[in-house]
Amino acid sequence: MKKRIVDKHVTRVEGHGNIVVTIDDGKIEECRWEVTEAPRFFEAIVVGRKWYEIHHITSRICGICSIAHQFASLKATESAFGVKIPEQTLKLRKILLDGETVQSHILHVGYLALPDLLKVGSVISLATTHPDEVRLVIKVHRLANEICEIVGGRTTHPMRCVVGGFCALPTEEELKLVRDKFVQILDGLQPLAEFVASLLSGFPDFERETEYIALVSDKEYAFYDGKIGSTDTGKTEVENYLEVTNEYVVPQSTAKFTKHARSSYMVGALARFNLNSEKLLSKAKEVAEMLKLKPLCTNPYMNNVAQLVECVHAAENSINLIDQILDEGFKKDEVVGEISSSIPVRAGRGIGVVEAPRGILFHDYEYDSSGTCLRVNCVIPTNQNHGNIQKDMEELVPKMIDYPEEEIKFALQMLVRAYDPCISCSAHYIKVKFNKK
Repeated sequence: MKKRIVDKHVTRVEGHGNIVVTIDDGKIEECRWEVTEAPRFFEAIVVGRKWYEIHHITSRICGICSIAHQFASLKATESAFGVKIPEQTLKLRKILLDGETVQSHILHVGYLALPDLLKVGSVISLATTHPDEVRLVIKVHRLANEICEIVGGRTTHPMRCVVGGFCALPTEEELKLVRDKFVQILDGLQPLAEFVASLLSGFPDFERETEYIALVSDKEYAFYDGKIGSTDTGKTEVENYLEVTNEYVVPQSTAKFTKHARSSYMVGALARFNLNSEKLLSKAKEVAEMLKLKPLCTNPYMNNVAQLVECVHAAENSINLIDQILDEGFKKDEVVGEISSSIPVRAGRGIGVVEAPRGILFHDYEYDSSGTCLRVNCVIPTNQNHGNIQKDMEELVPKMIDYPEEEIKFALQMLVRAYDPCISCSAHYIKVKFNKK
């Protein structure tokens, strides 16, 4: 008996990707994760641009994690020029990144993953069957949007963040308002976590050992700063990222794949949790325990649970950071110009790394002496996860070989969605053949 599963353009993910599986007489003939998104060439677009333009352009790589891209970009430029940012600027950037983490994670968990756990096609039907939970998701998402707007100047593609700091700051009263919004987020996340805990049986019982890679720090649950950590090989400096990512091309994908100690690795919330769980703040640890999430977790479906835990941590973390800023005395005049003469423009190379919601993100720039960009390399979280999705599929399908087609298809769709892929961000490659006649 032949089973043919072709899901073109998996729904409830960003971008276009296909699942292709063929089983004939109990043998797997095809098992493929295809990335069919049109390539985007941001690395080429910014070559020839000035240093003060780059972070505004590269934030457009993604409309969901634009803040993470902007920070990786700013850190790369600041590294190239030897710029050190003030402590208050660092804390404000972390607050903004926490806002985006909640914004992105709650969007995925609430709107895209919950329908799988409740076996429905979309969140629309949940508005009727689970109105209270849907309202909570909407509230938390709205609050996170508002936080990003207050701190960054607007919800998506913030304009206040510049090389060396901020060109405009929120007021002290606005910071207090941001703190209140994070408190409200914490209040909303508790019942949401309890709801997800009641649905844990809906997560497939699937384990596959793999390598997990994320930022790690001795000081905190790393999102903004740290070294590259691996569950297989330990820590390495950010400057060695090319030895970790090892990008390569596969025929079925317009995005590159990556590998390190094994044939694939995973980045994102679950990877961060597996490497940093001891650094979670107290409420996040309580939620992780309630959701039965423990390191080393090797079930990729539990990435969505780790996202919810990280939402709690991000809210706690920013409340603490705001308290520190206010206790130390808010420096309302600590601003820099969009094109500040205080920036020591020089020739050089800089590497910026942050944890985007979907995983570790690298920006690598080279400048000439006038601050014109000569070369760029960006390694995107989802591009690092594609190979792991493929390997998960290759191990999952044989376990389900006797299941009906629809059950196999659903399990594979849910697997892809568990990674919360941002597929268009990852498509940076195209192969062109020229036929000369």
